[in-house]
Amino acid sequence: MVHANEDVHARLATQALRRSLSEPERALAEAMETIFASGEHDFAVVARLLNDRQVARPSGQAGAWSVDVIESELASINHSLDEAYAAAPAIASYR
Repeated sequence: MVHANEDVHARLATQALRRSLSEPERALAEAMETIFASGEHDFAVVARLLNDRQVARPSGQAGAWSVDVIESELASINHSLDEAYAAAPAIASYR
C-alpha cells in the first residue's frame, strides 16, 4: 500500500538542494570528500592538496588555494544554495 506521505518524504530528502551543483562545485566537493576520507582535516593541508590536484575554484577565479580561499569559495557556494532554496516553492505539508 502506498501512503500519500511517501511522496512528501521523498521530496524532503532533497529539499535543501534546490539547484544542482555546477561541475566545478561538484569537483571541489568530491576532492574535499576524498581528502577528508583520508583522515586529513587541517585546512592548510587541504588547500595544498587541492593545489596539488589542480582543482579549479568554482568561482572561476585564478590563483592558488589557501585557507581563506576555501572559506570564501564555500561561503559563496552556500550563499548561492541559500538563494536557490529561498526562491523555490516550499514543500507542501502533508496530512
